[in-house]
Amino acid sequence: MEPITVIIETPKGSGHKYDYEPELKCFKLKKVLPVGLVFPFDFGFIPGTKGGDGDPLDVIVISEIATFPGCCMDCRVIGAIKVNQTERDGSTMRNDRYFVVPTVSQLFKEVSSLVQLPNGIVNQLESFFKNYNEQAGKKFEVIERVNAEEAYKMIKV
Repeated sequence: MEPITVIIETPKGSGHKYDYEPELKCFKLKKVLPVGLVFPFDFGFIPGTKGGDGDPLDVIVISEIATFPGCCMDCRVIGAIKVNQTERDGSTMRNDRYFVVPTVSQLFKEVSSLVQLPNGIVNQLESFFKNYNEQAGKKFEVIERVNAEEAYKMIKV
């Protein structure tokens, strides 16, 4: 599989959520997370894609480093979680999360699938997104985990 380019919106360890605003061509502070809740890894998107929520596809960058909003990096896809997200108004849409590793990562350079990650990382990430959405009055339901090949095909559709 070819690497994909991702753009970071919210860096690892941040208690603030940033979103890229195409009309303004900048990153805008969207929300402040509750005390103690921080993004466990860099969170961003795959440019040129569109998810069920109308935004570009979401990515979680599994890496030993934290970057900054707007940082672009080449990554390899290692899997995804298919997700139904229910908004406050009751509407439900798919809002999958793709897991990637930077091609420059040293700590995760041998990781090519979700099952190769240390025990608990995927469970913890699922719990983070459930809690994050619950704080916003939304429901986050994981449908299934998919392997790298299926996730890559989902991106390329």
